Amino acid sequence: RNGRPGVAHPCLFGSEPNGLQGTSFLQARRASASSPCPGTACFAGVDGPHKIKLGGAIRYFGDGFAVAKRLPDPQGKMRRYWRIPVMDGEFLCEDSTRAVDGAVGGGNLLFLGRKHADTLIVAEIAVEAAKAVPGAILPFPGGIVRSGSKVGGRTKGMMASTNDAYCPTLKGRAGSALPPECGVVLEIVIDG
Repeated sequence: RNGRPGVAHPCLFGSEPNGLQGTSFLQARRASASSPCPGTACFAGVDGPHKIKLGGAIRYFGDGFAVAKRLPDPQGKMRRYWRIPVMDGEFLCEDSTRAVDGAVGGGNLLFLGRKHADTLIVAEIAVEAAKAVPGAILPFPGGIVRSGSKVGGRTKGMMASTNDAYCPTLKGRAGSALPPECGVVLEIVIDG
């Protein structure tokens, strides 16, 4: 919105909008993914029925020095932003964003190989193909995952844990799903 190149990405998904409001996860995503990067700003990209604090939730990082400011968006509508002081100037972050109702489905593709380099090439080709699909989202950096997970775990209360059936270092144990010649497993996760 301010003439600089940008990237649009979904912040997070949840089962209901009120569960997203005020979550430490939402704040952590903005605080760790956007504000530390030199020259960044954060704008809401969705108009929807459910309002969720964005800059209004992380303004406290400014230690009392953050200030609110109203600025026009490209359509001339006034929007509220927070100007949070950082060491290269300020982190401009829209006060709130919106949540929309929708469905997110996902799929995982596992690539089993003998050598890491060869398997990585195949996974990178699959990532490029997935990026070409309208509406597809690859939620992990670079699109490739080396630490695939399964639902639950041996430790009480774990929502997810390492997918031990697909860990080559554990293939000698009962429950391994890997053939003897497999030396590496990479995964891509596709949401949409």
